[in-house]
Amino acid sequence: MAIVLTRSEKSALVRFLSLYLGSSFILLSLSAWLFFRMESNLYYDLITSNMKSVASKISSTIIYAQMTNQKISPERIKKNIDFDFALYNLDQKKIVGNIKVKIDFSKKIQKIDNSYILIDDSALGHLGVNYVVIKENILHKKVIKLEKKILISFFLIFILISIIGYYLAKMFIKPITNERIKLNNFIKDTTHELNTPITAILMCTSKGSSLNEKNLQRINLSAKRISEIYKDLIFLFLEDKRKEEPKDQRIDEILNEQIEYFKTLAAKKKIHITTNIEPTNLFIDKESFIRLTNNLISNAIKYNKINGSVEVILKNNQLIVKDTGVGINRKNKKDIFKRFYRANSVQGGFGIGLNIVYTICKQYNIKVDVESKLKIGTTFTLTLKYTKNSH
Repeated sequence: MAIVLTRSEKSALVRFLSLYLGSSFILLSLSAWLFFRMESNLYYDLITSNMKSVASKISSTIIYAQMTNQKISPERIKKNIDFDFALYNLDQKKIVGNIKVKIDFSKKIQKIDNSYILIDDSALGHLGVNYVVIKENILHKKVIKLEKKILISFFLIFILISIIGYYLAKMFIKPITNERIKLNNFIKDTTHELNTPITAILMCTSKGSSLNEKNLQRINLSAKRISEIYKDLIFLFLEDKRKEEPKDQRIDEILNEQIEYFKTLAAKKKIHITTNIEPTNLFIDKESFIRLTNNLISNAIKYNKINGSVEVILKNNQLIVKDTGVGINRKNKKDIFKRFYRANSVQGGFGIGLNIVYTICKQYNIKVDVESKLKIGTTFTLTLKYTKNSH
């Protein structure tokens, strides 16, 4: 699925790519330039070294020819070398050779018309030759070929870096975008969740409506629902505002109080709540335990079927909430405790209830086990540990 980016996310993506590609371009350019300099210098050193070697051999041949009273053969010399050459006398006049350009004899190596020319004076006037001149015609072609290779490699590598950079940027921004989408959905769902009880209260208190027992019950349930939403939000997002300290609690008494409230809510959906609650103590703050149990029982009712049942058991240091509801798909089971996660959007909710359960269980070292089958029901089993150090 394509990611839809906001203007600020697009701007961040462009800035990241600009910085990434700009720095990559500079680094790649510098690397290409250094490589070109190294390779071209290597070519130069190899060719000039070869030219010096050839000039030295020609000078040796001239000296040997004079010593043995032989003549030099320009054709033979040309046949054995890959360069142009010429022989000059003391007056710098050409004796023989195929070099036609004007030469500055004050320089040992010079560049003329994209070619390097080397002057060797080791013949020392033998056979009238004072200067052996060598001219190469391949270095410029090699450098041009090298430039083309480097430019092609540069652009191919830069294109690859650009593609990698684009996908890296998308990969890095995807979690941010997903969280933004989750937050947007959370805001929409919260608005919807609040709208339902508020609408019920307004209908029951509107002009012409009588405050009979049925309407008062609706107002009471709606007000409690708003209060529960508010308390969940405070618990999750304003954790530092909670002042209550954990202490030894009779959690069976707290649980029974909360179940009485949920019995009225369950009756509207024709859901039967059964309990098996034994006296149990736990070192926890009261509000955390209320949030823990309320979210489990609320989900058991919300995701249940008409005429279904909810069973709440507190015994042997275990809190069990079992329902006969829609169940949880196995592939979604690992995600149910994530903040803002919702397996479906049919029954409402806004994806923070089980995250609150997970947060509290982690805080108080409570082990959570979940068993669920689709269209059969879900069982949450919380193994309680009484310890003052668990939080």
